[in-house]
Amino acid sequence: MALQLCAFYKSAHTWRLVFSKTYAMTASQHTTPPPHAELDRLSDIAQHVLARAKTLGATQAEVDVNVSTGLNVNVRMSEVETLEHTRDRGLSLTVYVGGRKGSASTADLAESSITATLEQAIAIARFTEVDDCSGLGEAELMAKTLHELDAWHPWFENGTPLSADRAIEIALSCEAAGLALDKRICNSDGASVNSSSSYGIYANSHGFIGRDFSTGHSISAALLAGDEDAMERDYYYDSKLCADDLMAAEAIGLEAARRTLARLEPQRLSTRNAPVLFAPELARGLIGHLLSAVGGGAQYRKSSFMLNAAGSKILPDWFDMAEYPHLARAAGSANFDDEGVATTQSSLVTAGVLNRYLLGSYSARKLGLRSTGNAGGVHNLVVKANAGDFAEMLQKLHTGLWVTELMGQGVNNVTGDYSRGAAGFWVENGVVSYPVSEITIAGNLKTMYPQIVAVGNDFDLRGNVRIGSILVEQMMIAG
Repeated sequence: MALQLCAFYKSAHTWRLVFSKTYAMTASQHTTPPPHAELDRLSDIAQHVLARAKTLGATQAEVDVNVSTGLNVNVRMSEVETLEHTRDRGLSLTVYVGGRKGSASTADLAESSITATLEQAIAIARFTEVDDCSGLGEAELMAKTLHELDAWHPWFENGTPLSADRAIEIALSCEAAGLALDKRICNSDGASVNSSSSYGIYANSHGFIGRDFSTGHSISAALLAGDEDAMERDYYYDSKLCADDLMAAEAIGLEAARRTLARLEPQRLSTRNAPVLFAPELARGLIGHLLSAVGGGAQYRKSSFMLNAAGSKILPDWFDMAEYPHLARAAGSANFDDEGVATTQSSLVTAGVLNRYLLGSYSARKLGLRSTGNAGGVHNLVVKANAGDFAEMLQKLHTGLWVTELMGQGVNNVTGDYSRGAAGFWVENGVVSYPVSEITIAGNLKTMYPQIVAVGNDFDLRGNVRIGSILVEQMMIAG
């Protein structure tokens, strides 16, 4: 059973802390080795489960045992709203009995719970249909070389683990900086500090035992500006594996405030066709639709607008993107995928041509192919820039729409039809003119991708897709 402790605080006075950039450079000077003793214990549990699964009749089996801890603080208007400590653990088991699959899980690592989980998985497998494509990844594809990913960085300050009191101070300083920037910043949706660590074992009956451990830390703020008749909201955040690499809390609050102020007094646009520039965090989503379309599941189900596209030109001649799964301190780094298959540096698109699909073992077998090590997704997909910084991207846009927010889920993965609510800024002659809201942008992804004019080098590194701004030659904008 997962253990979760929660506490709620109300401050007796207003906090106004000036939190300088020096904090970010000294946050975790103390280094802590990964939890190898705990990983040894989890490895013993995993191997014990696999051995018992075999005695119960499983021809193949895989098990994932994990533990995670977290500290989450949220403040609003200088008062602490929530303080949460979490500690979760779990075991997930999948067994294969003569081509039949059964899965079960537990949040309790006691022997009795593990026994019940084993029995349930075996029972489920005996009632499912035979599927010749089910089973573990091929033994020869299992990861053999483990690269140092530099992913374990618990948050320490001056040799002391991050405390709840210190996390509260950081969150309050973040919000205070934003609120103090301009009197038009009149309210707050809150500021948050989150710090977590997770570690676990993935093992299967091929004899593969993989260790995975990482930390993650973030600071965020969301602010409101204007009055009751015209209120605007925006936010900013930073997220890293190591607290040393985070922006200063004060800087995050200030950026959230600047973004909120920039949205005041938005105008509406008349319906037109125009170039559209996607901010980096939204460009990631634009590429995400492509990744879904070239995923093995969409391909074998024939539910993709990129059906049978491997080997075809789907993007401009200059467009390249490749996976770099072993980058140090990167959010998407991994030595193996969710099935233990080794991850490798590999190109996905070269000169606009799709080289391959994103495949786990099951989808690979359905398509008559081999796993690409993408069970669970991509690992640090880097989209190569062909242009300069954001200022240069504005010049390339010249006159058109810079989109900074998207709303709704209007994307059809089968047809490629794309229609999203949007907000952002209208740009004239390379200069931001005024904010816009209550608009819709529309097109079809299959034709939008070849119309990508440029990718900037203003990279957003906060996710597993590393990308800058994307400029699409033309889209429909509905006012």
